[in-house]
This record gives sequence, structure tokens and C-alpha cells, in this order.
Amino acid sequence: MDDLRTLREWRAEVPEPDGQWLVPQRRRLLDRMRRRRRSLALRLVAVAAAGAAATAIAVVVLPGGPSGTEPVAVPSTTVPLDSGMVLAKAAEVAGGRGATSVPEPTQWQYTRVLDKQPNSDEAETRESWTRYDGKQTAGYDENGRLRVQDVPPDPGDDDLSPQQYDAKLRALPTDPKKLLAKVTKDRHWIDYPREEGVPKSAEPDADRAFRVIMLYLSRYGRMPPRLESAMFEALALIPGVRVESGVTDAAGRTGLGVYREGRDEIHRRYHILDPDTYRYLGERTVWLQDERVGGNPEPAFRKGSVWAIALLDSVIVDRPGERG
Repeated sequence: MDDLRTLREWRAEVPEPDGQWLVPQRRRLLDRMRRRRRSLALRLVAVAAAGAAATAIAVVVLPGGPSGTEPVAVPSTTVPLDSGMVLAKAAEVAGGRGATSVPEPTQWQYTRVLDKQPNSDEAETRESWTRYDGKQTAGYDENGRLRVQDVPPDPGDDDLSPQQYDAKLRALPTDPKKLLAKVTKDRHWIDYPREEGVPKSAEPDADRAFRVIMLYLSRYGRMPPRLESAMFEALALIPGVRVESGVTDAAGRTGLGVYREGRDEIHRRYHILDPDTYRYLGERTVWLQDERVGGNPEPAFRKGSVWAIALLDSVIVDRPGERG
């Protein structure tokens, strides 16, 4: 996912990301995903909030596919749409939803995610529980036992508890231009994460605005209707936002793929919305070129590779292990 001093001139001095910027970011993403798997905190936001470089993961296993480095088109099953009209309709539908209640601090956010890696024929289902106040997480181990784990504070992390996310959401203005200005300049998304050994990189304002709005939209179910409507209207004000139909998630559901073009020539990362309800379905990243990592002459990912994620469930429950 307002003019904001003519959006098309935003941060023109920031160079395009190159390998020196992208590779460390992917390594950081993989490290964080591994740590959270070990701690049973398997939350969708660990994927969605990883930053602008989270269009790929550093799993150096060569998937099959054609070779070559020239750009290729996204499969012809997708159809470009008028993004302004689609997002206006999404805003209309979202604005007509019913009001939502605020969960109690001791309730739990349950998520179930289907993840299909580009180097695998099988999709992995992950489910997790996070207490609304963020103090505990829970999940099933390899023996089928539910384990609950305390979460120590991490002042350098950019992740937030469900309660903190909702508080930030409900503090946002419902005027699209003001909302866009707010998420763009929110110091939380500018300053964090702070991790030792990972260089801080400058993210262009338009990239940050799109990333944060799509992150908020992925946390559907408790957003006030007028605010969700304003989110879609704000998306339409960001330059380079495009919408295509016929984009599928890891579960095979076909929806509307929202992406931002203009900076990443190697991947196209879609955020997929249900074509009727405009609820968030998942993500799909398509490799438009071969990608080499760490100076390896062989591609780590070949053009045509796909990484897909499906958000199957995202609900509030009363206790860990409950699926709602």
C-alpha cells in the first residue's frame, strides 16, 4: 500500500538497491524466521513486516526452470486492471463492514499460514498463537504437543504484539492523505529493527508507505471499517501501485494481486486480495530474472520461480490451542 509533497519526487536521491543492500537483508530475514520458528512464534507478521527486501529468502537450493537473465513477463493468466477503480471499489466494500470489538489482553491471536517455497513441491502449514498483549506465544512441536513460551522484551525488534498493532491502527486518521503521511513518517518503521551487525539502509518513503499499509491490511478482522476504507484510498495515492487479476496464493485461491513497480527488476511481489470481499489472502513472489546470491555463478533462484503464502486463518480465540 495525498500528494505528500508530490509523491513522485519522494526521496529521489536514494539509489536503487543493489546486491550489497539486498543480500544482507535477505540473510537477516532468514535469521529472524529461523529464530521465531525455534521459539514457536510462527506469526504471519514475521513474513509481512520483514521490510522492503523481503521479496525473497536466502535458501540456496536451485529450483528448476529455464536459465537466462533477461526479464520475462508475469504469466499471461494475470490481467492488468485499472488500479484506481479497483482500490476505490475496495474502499467502498471495506467501509460497509460491521464494527469490530477490541480483544482482551489475555485473549490470543491465532494464525494459520500455508507456505510454498520456490524450491519445494510441497506446501508447509504453520499455525501459531500469540497472546494479544504479546507476553506469550504457543505452537505445536514435532511430537504434537502444545507448548506455551514466554516472550522476553526485545527493544531492537520491529515486531509488535497484536495489542500494539491494533493500538497503532486505531490511532491512524481516516483521511487518506493524512493516513499516508502518518504511516510514511512513523519513526517505528523508519528506526527499527536494530540488529547488531546489520547495516541500516534508507528505505524510500513510497516503499515504506506501501509496505506498512499492506502489513496493516494483512491484519484483517479488527480494523475499524472507515479506517480500512481509508487504507485502500491511501494505496491509490502511492505512485507505481498496480493491480492484476488471476493471481493465486499457496492454497490455489485466485485473487487480485496488488504490487508496486519501479524498483525491483528481479522479483514481482503480489499482495493478494479476495476479489469480492477485498480481504487479504496472502502473497506471491515471482522471479522475473535469474537471481544470484553471494557471488555464486549459478542462480540461487531461476526466473519463473514462485514463492507463495496463503493466510488461511486469522482470528481471536480465548486460549492457546483453540482454533476459533
